[in-house]
Amino acid sequence: MERRDIDPRRFGEHLGYNHAVLVESPRRWLLLAGHEARDEHGRITAHGDIVRQMELTLERLAETAGKAGFTLADVVQIRVFTTDLEAFKAEYDSFNALLEARDCRPAALLAEVKALSLPSMLVEIEAVAVQ
Repeated sequence: MERRDIDPRRFGEHLGYNHAVLVESPRRWLLLAGHEARDEHGRITAHGDIVRQMELTLERLAETAGKAGFTLADVVQIRVFTTDLEAFKAEYDSFNALLEARDCRPAALLAEVKALSLPSMLVEIEAVAVQ
């Protein structure tokens, strides 16, 4: 598989994402459903702490990807949904650092939604990974 990050105006560079990711001849695709900050019993944790929910959500994504032999470095697209865009943007550097620590530079979407599936959820992330 060959991957090329595309960011023609380099706008996304300081935000930690690419405008596009070109993947040529992938062998395997992994489509990751929305993940959230759940503990080992399936309960949402880190109530009111958006940074901790970001961390836990990425940990859960990495865990699921790992079961299929992928890492977050294989992720080429993420969609981040939050119920509090201003709080997320205030902590965007933290989120970017979490992605960088996992060598993850996907094409990305960040969107505010009215609600997620549980009231205590502040963040939900879905992803696409390729190898």
